Amino acid sequence: MTYEEKPLSPVRPTDLAAVREQLLLQISGKTAAAHGSSPTSPSASASSTATMADSTTTAEGGGYVASNKPLGAAKHIRVITVGAGASGINMVRTLRKKLAAGTYEHVVYEKNREVGGTWLENRYPGCRCDIPSHNYQFSWRKKRDWSSFCAPAEEIEKYLCEICEDEGMRGEIRLEHRVKGMEWEDGKGVWKVRVRKLKTGEEFVDEANFVVDASGILNKWKWPDVPGREDFKGRIFHSADWPQDLEYRGKTVAVIGNGSSGVQIVPAILPDVKKLVHCIRGPTWVVPPRIPMMMMGPAKEVLSQIQLDENENFTPEQIERFKTEHEMYKRFVKATEKEVNSNFPIFVQDSPVQSFAQAKVREFMTAMLGGDPTLCAKLIPSYSLGCRRMTPAPGYLESFRSPKMKLVTDKITKFVPEGFETETGETVEVDVVVCATGFDMSFTPRFPVVLKKDGKKEENLQDRWRKDTPKAYMSVAIDGVPNYFTILGPNAPIAHGSVFTLAEHIAKYIASTVQKCQTQSIKSLSPSAAAVEDYFEHITKFMPRTTWSSGCNSWFKNDTADGPVVATHPGSRIHFFQMLREFRGEDWVYDYEEEARGNRFAWLGNGFASLELEEGKDSTWYLYEDEDEDGDEGAGGRGA
Repeated sequence: MTYEEKPLSPVRPTDLAAVREQLLLQISGKTAAAHGSSPTSPSASASSTATMADSTTTAEGGGYVASNKPLGAAKHIRVITVGAGASGINMVRTLRKKLAAGTYEHVVYEKNREVGGTWLENRYPGCRCDIPSHNYQFSWRKKRDWSSFCAPAEEIEKYLCEICEDEGMRGEIRLEHRVKGMEWEDGKGVWKVRVRKLKTGEEFVDEANFVVDASGILNKWKWPDVPGREDFKGRIFHSADWPQDLEYRGKTVAVIGNGSSGVQIVPAILPDVKKLVHCIRGPTWVVPPRIPMMMMGPAKEVLSQIQLDENENFTPEQIERFKTEHEMYKRFVKATEKEVNSNFPIFVQDSPVQSFAQAKVREFMTAMLGGDPTLCAKLIPSYSLGCRRMTPAPGYLESFRSPKMKLVTDKITKFVPEGFETETGETVEVDVVVCATGFDMSFTPRFPVVLKKDGKKEENLQDRWRKDTPKAYMSVAIDGVPNYFTILGPNAPIAHGSVFTLAEHIAKYIASTVQKCQTQSIKSLSPSAAAVEDYFEHITKFMPRTTWSSGCNSWFKNDTADGPVVATHPGSRIHFFQMLREFRGEDWVYDYEEEARGNRFAWLGNGFASLELEEGKDSTWYLYEDEDEDGDEGAGGRGA
């Protein structure tokens, strides 16, 4: 009988589908009941499942056996994020986008009564961002109806609250919960996180495989190093704790500090006070308002078409155009973002751009001070532009020409009941003292981060960073501290532009790293000490090329004049973004799950890929990969 003459048994397509479904269910470790079908018998199903589950741990002689899990199968994990400011809120969204639903739990602990972080806490008069509003937002949540070119604090706080409501994030956020400390249990590969409920004082311990510290750097107040604060009989407070019942009108108010907060408070309250005493340690560079600066660059063409009033508020007509003219809005946002990104050459010491910008800012400050030689000598710095954070402060310099204004550059030696005394012996009488003296920028964690091995304490990260310069791997991870990530950690590009954009890029890096652990049998990981030291060496060798290293007291250098730069990235914003695009596996130290038995390729599993087994996944994504205009990795992803 020839081949052509052999009869073929009829097999219906539905039979093939059923057989394939049963095969795939078995391979993926699921039972038919899980998909709505009844197994042949409960005992058979249980036996099959047990066999599958046990197959990685029953090798003869205890050796390695290939897992029956498919490539890409994700273990269940728990993530704790500390802080529900912009970074913490973005972390919720990023994990939702990156990790498969049902494979993780996430909780955010926030000490405050509401989300928002620094924009909830800072409510002093004149408080607003000094970055263009449409660039001070998430790329995934564009707000087209910002009221002004640089938004006030209340509007930013409302924006963050609305996101939490609209995205259903409240269920993952625990308000008025303060993290008090955490300990790493090496054997279990988990962080034990101690949390206090601020309403009741009750404390409990939560566990997580990963911790993301998104608590920020602008939340631990720094008071002036002046004795006698409790002796002052008037009201004294930090600018980040502005009393809502404060009545300063008609009173003599002292504002200590000329950082970002101080230079906003002074012009905001000057019209209403009887007298304003402004105390500064030294001069700071005050740059022109954002729009005039941007009109000098490539954004001029786009900005010239934007309608604003005299206070840089968008007109109702302009807001409507933002809502309806999508291409115009896109050009505007991209032009202003490009302008922000282009500022890095200003920080390159002695470059033509830096020299030109410094000369122009000096001209601006001189003009705003009316050319007064005494004021110019006291208020215009001699150090390089960019050594301290450059601040646009509309109305600040003009305030010094008011008869109600008193400038104090002498050192304050002590507070007294009626005000304060200076090093010259002068007693300055005031009713209110506003300490706009900044924050603790040491990067030391706000709570103990304790490493334990075999049940014994080995190290507290707080102690390490108090003794030595804070060092981190690409600002996001620390050697010897497993499964712990920081957003805006040491040497993040904090002074480079919007923190919203930074938080997005950092969160994507963190989420991808967590997913790698989920799907590649990794219990824990941390950057190697050698990688961190090499990265730090590059920073220390590079920074002298920048104005950040020049001679001024700056929080970039932890409030020192000649210390190492710890608060800025050694490069531009785009440099930072590109640096984080790829995970350098060679820089990390891994501890594998027990099931891997030390085999780093245990994650390859049973020979099947999860995207060909899971319903709804596209197993032919590669055919049209180049046509994905959004840059999204498609329904199936491209592998970890």
